[in-house]
Amino acid sequence: MTGATLQAIRYQRGSLDIIDQLLLPHETLYIPISTLALGHDAIKTMKVRGAPAIAIVAALTLAVVLVDAATAPRLTTSQGAVAFIEESLEFLKTSRPTAVNLFDAAHKLAKGVREAAVSATSGQEIVNKYLELSERMLEEDVKDNMNIGHFGAEYILNAWKGGEDLRVITHCNTGSLATAGYGTALGIIRALAGQKKLTHAYCTETRPYNQGSRLTAYELVYENIPSTLITDSMASALLSQNTGKIAAIVVGADRVAANGDTANKIGTYQLAITARYHNVPFIVAAPSTSVDLNIDSGKEIHIEVRPAVEVTTLRGPVVEAPSSKFKKDVAGTVVSETIAVAARGIGVWNPSFDVTPAELISAIVTEKGVVLKGDGQQFDMKTFLSSN
Repeated sequence: MTGATLQAIRYQRGSLDIIDQLLLPHETLYIPISTLALGHDAIKTMKVRGAPAIAIVAALTLAVVLVDAATAPRLTTSQGAVAFIEESLEFLKTSRPTAVNLFDAAHKLAKGVREAAVSATSGQEIVNKYLELSERMLEEDVKDNMNIGHFGAEYILNAWKGGEDLRVITHCNTGSLATAGYGTALGIIRALAGQKKLTHAYCTETRPYNQGSRLTAYELVYENIPSTLITDSMASALLSQNTGKIAAIVVGADRVAANGDTANKIGTYQLAITARYHNVPFIVAAPSTSVDLNIDSGKEIHIEVRPAVEVTTLRGPVVEAPSSKFKKDVAGTVVSETIAVAARGIGVWNPSFDVTPAELISAIVTEKGVVLKGDGQQFDMKTFLSSN
C-alpha cells in the first residue's frame, strides 16, 4: 500500500474505467464502461456506489458513448443529439432511485444541452457541449470533496476539547470509491490525518453489503491511516469504553432534505442515536448536490429495498487452512464462493438506507461551508445554499 489517494475512476475523453467494487478488497480490477447498458449495470449492481460516484459514472458513461457514436445519423442534428442525450440520461436515472446526485446531474446536463441547442447548428456542437459539462463535473467533484475535507476537519478541531488523542468513527464508504476522488466523510478523515491531528479512525462493517469492511477499510489501509474495523453493533460499546476520546461520528449522505433530515446507508440512524446519548458530535458530510430542496423532510425520501439474498448470504474468497492463504484455481485465479448465513425460509427486510432526523445531526458539512442549526432542531438548507 502506497499512502497515495486511491483513483477509483479513470477517465480520458472516449475512455472510462472503474474499479469493480464487488471484487474489493481481495482483488483490484478496473473494468471498461463503453455502453449505456454497461454503465447502468455497473450502478444498479453496485460495481460502483456512493451518491457522487454514481452521478459521475453515469455522466461519463454517456460522454464515452457520444464520442464513440459521434457520426451516427441521429447525432448529426442539434435536436437529434439533444433528444438522444435526454433519453440516455432518463435510462441511466433508472439504475438507482435514492441518490439525488444522479438526478441532479442528469437535470443539469440536459438543461445545458437544451440551452446550447438554441444557437447550435450541428449535432457535434451539442456533443461537444455535453462533453464539456460532464468533464467539468468530474473536476468540480474532486475540488468540492477537498473543500468538504477542509471545512469538516476545521469544524471538528475547533469543537474538540479532548487533547491530542483525537479519534473518529465513520459508517459505510464515503471515500474515493464513493466519489470522483478524495471523498466526503472519509475526506474529512483524510484531512485530519494529513494535518497529523488524527490518532485513529474506526469504520463499521456496514452490513449487509459490507461497504465498510470491504471498501472503507481498503482505503484506510491503502493510505496508511491508523484504523480499526468494528461490526455495526459495536459502536455503542466503543463509545462507552472510550469516553472523551471520540471526537465525532462522521457519515455521508445520499440525500438531504430541506430541513436537514438525511438519508444515508442503513445503520446511520442508530449511530446518530448513540452519538446523542454519549454526547458525541454527529456530522453529515455531503456536497450541495446531495441536498434536495424539493422535499421538505425525510418523510418524502423514497427508500430502496434490496434483494433478500444480500442478507442471507455472503460471498468471498475461499481461505485455505491452516495457511490462511486464498485458494486459487489452476489458472491462478482466486476462488470465491457464496455461503448461506441464515435459516432457509426466513423472511427478510433489506432497506438500503434509513433517514436520520435533523434533530440528531450536529452539523452538515458541504463544499460551501458548515451548516448549523438555528434556534430550532432543524437546518435551513435553502437559505444556506442561496447565500453561499
